[in-house]
Amino acid sequence: MARTFRRQRQSAPISELNLTNLIDLGFTLLIIFMIATPLINMEQTIPVNLPVESMSPQAQPDPETRFENITVRADGSYVLGTTPLTLAQLAAELARFAAEANPPVFRLRIDAAATGQHFISVMDELKKHNLTKFTLDTQIPR
Repeated sequence: MARTFRRQRQSAPISELNLTNLIDLGFTLLIIFMIATPLINMEQTIPVNLPVESMSPQAQPDPETRFENITVRADGSYVLGTTPLTLAQLAAELARFAAEANPPVFRLRIDAAATGQHFISVMDELKKHNLTKFTLDTQIPR
């Protein structure tokens, strides 16, 4: 059956909507979000065996707070965000953060097999640059 698109009266409104374009837009946005979502937690892709801690209630951080990740691997190498650095390069980057008006909070992700000296070295560099806001990432026992 053929459909006619002529209106009976010129002043009568068209009561049918074409939803095809809206459905295409919805699927396009769905694909974009499916591709972008894994990129949000990129800093968690560095494999680190975190130390174990008993479960305790945690305070929610302020949504305006900016975080930077410092990872210490088991072999003693340092990673800032996703960039591998030496301790001297890490110190230079921390000096750059210290010069900012509102420095970020640092998430320290230290492998359980890393030595205490690696942890103390990072803490010493943070202290030298007066960066006192940091958190220690741990995991709960399995």
